[in-house]
Amino acid sequence: MTRKSKAAVFAELPPPVTDDWVSAIQVANRERGDKVVILDDDPTGTQTVHDVMVLTTWDAAALTVAFEDVTPAVFILTNTRSMTAEQARTVNREIAINLNAASKQTGRGFVVISRSDSTLRGHFPLETDVLAASVGGQVDGVLITPAFMAGGRYTINGVHYVAEDDALVPVAQTPFAQDAAFGYSASDLREWVSEKTGGIVNAGDVATVMLDDIRTGGVDRVCEQLSALENHTYCVVDAITESDLEVVALAAINAEAQGKRLLYRTAASFAAARAGIALRPLLTAEELRTERSGGGLVVVGSYVPKSSSQLAHLLEHTDIERAEINVTRLLDDAAQADEISRVVAHAGPLLRAGKTVVVYTSRELITGDDATSSLSIGNRISDSLVQITAQLQGAARFIIAKGGITSSDLATKALKARQARVMGQILPGIPVWELDEDCAEPHLIYVVFPGNVGSVEAIAEAVAKLEGGA
Repeated sequence: MTRKSKAAVFAELPPPVTDDWVSAIQVANRERGDKVVILDDDPTGTQTVHDVMVLTTWDAAALTVAFEDVTPAVFILTNTRSMTAEQARTVNREIAINLNAASKQTGRGFVVISRSDSTLRGHFPLETDVLAASVGGQVDGVLITPAFMAGGRYTINGVHYVAEDDALVPVAQTPFAQDAAFGYSASDLREWVSEKTGGIVNAGDVATVMLDDIRTGGVDRVCEQLSALENHTYCVVDAITESDLEVVALAAINAEAQGKRLLYRTAASFAAARAGIALRPLLTAEELRTERSGGGLVVVGSYVPKSSSQLAHLLEHTDIERAEINVTRLLDDAAQADEISRVVAHAGPLLRAGKTVVVYTSRELITGDDATSSLSIGNRISDSLVQITAQLQGAARFIIAKGGITSSDLATKALKARQARVMGQILPGIPVWELDEDCAEPHLIYVVFPGNVGSVEAIAEAVAKLEGGA
């Protein structure tokens, strides 16, 4: 597969149907009454929503409260992308059991979205397999929907692309496909399903919902296709706009109303569409103001090339205070504690003086011999970032956490957050949470900054807005 011109490819497609799909989805969701439960394998699934509850715990009592809430959706932060396969299996099974208990307690049904990476990294098909076996009843279809418009991820004719300027790059030709834990070789999602299932599923047996079906056939045609799924059939979904996903979401609700049991493996955009949450304008500097004192804390743990280029721009084009962490020392049992203390001693006084500080890992990527050891190294680095943040957070007016695992671990382990409200997005695809009362830093403004999203200037722009700029 080769790169293609985004403008040329898009110009050849049938025009989107731009009816008010969101209102129709909201009505359909109210009529159905089901809770849309998004299991988020890192915190970035809230990239496209606002005024939604995020839980970092999933005991039956917490889920029962969430089911009783009138809002249509709830996000549950599982952070399974940072776990081993067996840990991810255990977490998904436990959540499914507790969802069934909450549903029985409240009398409210639910649908499950397994929200993962728009560049296809994560425990698939393990997570959807466990959920299908645990939520009760035979699953007819598993929808594969990784399109994410804010991040330039598009699926066309079953092939998934990452946009780079005006080029559409097949996803398997990007650095994301070389991920040490979750790498792959196929850009055609039908072949990707076959690859990830170890050949158990043939690419030819994967169903498709193409853009022509969505834009020419509309809701009725897509509903017909989804209604034909049975016996755990995987179905790849095309999309290049939110309205494409909204058509599919409404068709899915209609198919479920007719008795179909669907499970979803998606990126953030479809989660918002299925819940009927309309996009809102970006948060303004005024909306982000806080009465907390201190400086801003930016923590960069992500190693993907986009994160490194954004960090480089921040360091080169602003006068932000900085503290580099020597990762080699973090991986040395004898040196880890001293390295953490050194960074805290440098950054703490700057924060208390009201200055914004970026704390970042040295950029050399260190991996293990296999996926498990690579995850172990990543977790040790993240645990060190947790220790640093826990000692600095009291002096922070806001925190930006760069990277999915980083932002999850800082929220749950350093800040002890059990619940938060998604305020909206500071930049496209970059969500902002307000932490609730029951955490280490109540009402802290917390920016969940995905590793693979944003322009090269994005971290600098987010800092400027939080410091009161435009």
